[in-house]
Amino acid sequence: MAIACGVSRSAVAQWETDRAGQLRGNISRIAAALGANVEFLLEGERPPSGLTGDELAMMRLYRACDAEDRAFLLRTARKLAEPREGERDRKDL
Repeated sequence: MAIACGVSRSAVAQWETDRAGQLRGNISRIAAALGANVEFLLEGERPPSGLTGDELAMMRLYRACDAEDRAFLLRTARKLAEPREGERDRKDL
């Protein structure tokens, strides 16, 4: 693990014994070495396959919000997804 992450063996030992000095700073290296993604390591769940980086970022941001802000985000996203007036006319042709 140390070689794969480019850190010392003592750094890995600190991670393993919960004395993580630089764990967060190396989390992407750890994920790559394990063939996992950062979300899985931090949250223990795998994101749906096929999502882009932007989609994963939106999911993380949404999850970080409280219930009121989540409702606001959903209303905003639904509004943005509605076809605009000119687009509706072209679809009817």
